[in-house]
Amino acid sequence: MDKKLLPFAMRDVPRYTSYPTAVQFSGDFPPALADKWLASINPQASLSVYVHIPFCQQLCWYCGCHTSVPNGYERATRYIDLLIRDIERTAVVVGGKKGRVQHLHFGGGTPTYLEDRDIGRILAAIDRGFGLAADAEVALESDPRTLTPERASTLAQFGFTRISFGVQDFATPVQMKINRLQPYGLVAHATEFLRRAGFSSVNFDLMYGLPGQTEESVAKTAWQAAELQPERLSVFGYAHVPWFKKHQKMISDADLPGVSERYHQARVIEAELRAAGYLAIGLDHFALPGDPLATAAANRTLRRNFQGYTTDVSEALLSFGASAIGETKQGFLQAARDTLKWSERIQAGENPVTRGLELTAEDRLRAQIIERLMCDFTVDPATLAMSHGFAADTFADVPEKLADAVSAGIVCIEGSRVSVPHEHRLFLRNVASVFDQHFQPAPNRHAKAV
Repeated sequence: MDKKLLPFAMRDVPRYTSYPTAVQFSGDFPPALADKWLASINPQASLSVYVHIPFCQQLCWYCGCHTSVPNGYERATRYIDLLIRDIERTAVVVGGKKGRVQHLHFGGGTPTYLEDRDIGRILAAIDRGFGLAADAEVALESDPRTLTPERASTLAQFGFTRISFGVQDFATPVQMKINRLQPYGLVAHATEFLRRAGFSSVNFDLMYGLPGQTEESVAKTAWQAAELQPERLSVFGYAHVPWFKKHQKMISDADLPGVSERYHQARVIEAELRAAGYLAIGLDHFALPGDPLATAAANRTLRRNFQGYTTDVSEALLSFGASAIGETKQGFLQAARDTLKWSERIQAGENPVTRGLELTAEDRLRAQIIERLMCDFTVDPATLAMSHGFAADTFADVPEKLADAVSAGIVCIEGSRVSVPHEHRLFLRNVASVFDQHFQPAPNRHAKAV
């Protein structure tokens, strides 16, 4: 790793799946205000829906998600009952015509921890309340270890069109160190089940920086993953935060690769996937040519939200479940992370939102600059500033702020245009942070750049 890049790789910077980031959300957000925002959604507006299922059969030691392992399925049943109550209550508040949901995403946790009947109940409630569009993308995160041909067929019959598998790494020694044993053959069979059931899109999540990983092991994993031809892959760097996620204490610091090793692992994975015909999308995604994500990247209509890179252009994001984050034209809304508090709010007939943020005109401008940079690798902040009613020199200090990055070669500035070379895509977040007026470098607040 070039020593000029090391200081940037070491920095803690936001992932920018939103701007402002969740760190800036205020607590004690009034439920009545959340409902006011929801009620103001245009009755004709297209909608995106996110459903959070915070349960897993087994806890993976690397996991940073909001999830837990229930003692019994009764807990999940109670959660689903309350989730449906919240969907029904929100549908009344939002109103409007049906058939507006263009994107529906089940995340977690492990959504397929739920029994088929409960997944069906949630889908039915969403369809009753808001209406799934005939061509809606309906996506689900799944554990390949629990998928059967019968279940794949049932999920397809429910209307799911895309499924994501958390693969992470195929090397057995690595899997043992992260408490997730799933051999290549198992994932290959699960992928085949989906193909036979008629799924048009299969996604894999891979990781680098895990305990025991080497350049050789991640290269083999990338090659094996590409052999199965998933339409999309995401490649994330492991964030070791045992002070925040206690179960990560099961991972020994001594087993973790250093920053330089992480950098080379990420580059090796990218090289393998590119050699297999995948196109690099944004910071950390890959897609086969012809995939809608690749098309959106090519024509610069790619978007970025809480699910990562997406083609979703819906006008509002409705979210359901503990910790879930939604978005309206006014700003962001987040439900209580604590499941008990979330439950109590719903039982009282109230909106379970406890955190949120109202966007200012400047927030919207900075959000667009950061999104375009994260998606397109290039942005002209002066032009966007004027389009939002701000002065062309609003970001006149950016060249000075980026002087070190320019010297390191991770960013180019021509006039007012700021661009990141594709070979330095891992540093997109570093450059984006310059446009974040809230960002204050602080240890352990955000993930490492690499």
